[in-house]
Amino acid sequence: MTRFEVARIIAARSLQISLGAPLLIKPPKGEFDPIKLAKEEFKQIKVPMTIKRPYPSGQKVVIDIKTGIKNWLEEHHGEVF
Repeated sequence: MTRFEVARIIAARSLQISLGAPLLIKPPKGEFDPIKLAKEEFKQIKVPMTIKRPYPSGQKVVIDIKTGIKNWLEEHHGEVF
């Protein structure tokens, strides 16, 4: 996954959380920062999204998000940003 895809995933998920979407993780006590919660969901690989990459040829490829997140976390030593 690219850093742009990761940023888009975190942004989209934090918006969903701020609009009342159910959390997929147990939030820390007293914590309700949608960005931090979205990052934590990302780290725990519990993001309910898919990535579709359009190519100039018109082909669209669906990326396996769980594998993409695992690879991202391995490459960046467990850090989101």
